Amino acid sequence: MTVKTNYGAYPEGNKDAVENFHGNQLVYFTWDDHLGLGTAFAFPFPPEMPFAAITGEVLPNVCGAHPDFENIDWVTATWILDGENFIPDLGKSLAENGIGHKSLIRLKTPGLTGYKGSGS
Repeated sequence: MTVKTNYGAYPEGNKDAVENFHGNQLVYFTWDDHLGLGTAFAFPFPPEMPFAAITGEVLPNVCGAHPDFENIDWVTATWILDGENFIPDLGKSLAENGIGHKSLIRLKTPGLTGYKGSGS
């Protein structure tokens, strides 16, 4: 559908469609109770990437400087994918874990509520 504006036709198409990411998909990540890290991070991950790469490589590089990171108990940590609780299979790919283009992954770490309990 074309939208008419004061500046001509509104451009058609979805600029962040999966087809525009060269085989990757956008995956959003946030760590609950750690708002000091800012808003959710957006990553262009390949669908075949194993979930273990998120916990073993990506998160240490992105969140590792936060004082709570070294205290994460990965056994009690919980995950939410697109609003639903889920248990990721670390050996399976993002696609096999049901993670798609523009999925939001939330990490919840019981007992860790940000720097000195501030939520940041």
